[in-house]
Amino acid sequence: MIDQLISFDQDAFLAINQGLSNAFFDWLMPILRNRYTWAPLYLFIIIFCIRNYKKNGLYIIAFLLITFGITDHVSSSIIKKSVERVRPCRDVEFKDQVNVLVRCSGGYSFTSSHAANHFAIAVALIMVFYRRWKHILWLGLSWAAVISFAQVYVGVHYPLDIIGGALLGSTIGYLTGLGFRYLIPNLTPVKNEA
Repeated sequence: MIDQLISFDQDAFLAINQGLSNAFFDWLMPILRNRYTWAPLYLFIIIFCIRNYKKNGLYIIAFLLITFGITDHVSSSIIKKSVERVRPCRDVEFKDQVNVLVRCSGGYSFTSSHAANHFAIAVALIMVFYRRWKHILWLGLSWAAVISFAQVYVGVHYPLDIIGGALLGSTIGYLTGLGFRYLIPNLTPVKNEA
């Protein structure tokens, strides 16, 4: 059963990493999964929260940082060290088939911390803002999914690493989101005085 699952995962990986390979994606995907690409979005979230929610905006930011910290710790320090799955770009029996477009980290592969962290933030933001902005549901999940897909395309994660990371992050984001809703049940923007 495990061997069949690994074989399926490798086939799915090759279908993305090799089968979808093209010059445009070869340029775009490393950019999409780069943490610095999204720095303007993170800055926007910080400014948006503080400007529109004042003190509660600071709580939102703290809550997002806590969500990120929990998710990253569980993924990187607990699950990866327990599972010890080798990345596709480091697997001695498989790496010759991998089209690696970024530096291949020496860390383990399962779960993808990129996927876990971005899904955690996306779901946390959905939990905070969905009542007011319904579009955050598809925007947040699409954003996390694109970054996660890029991890497979560039050759550093298998699809099951992404699925595991997405499930982990979504669960943590949902649970911390419930906690935030409990602490601040009626989040509304503060009207700016002219």
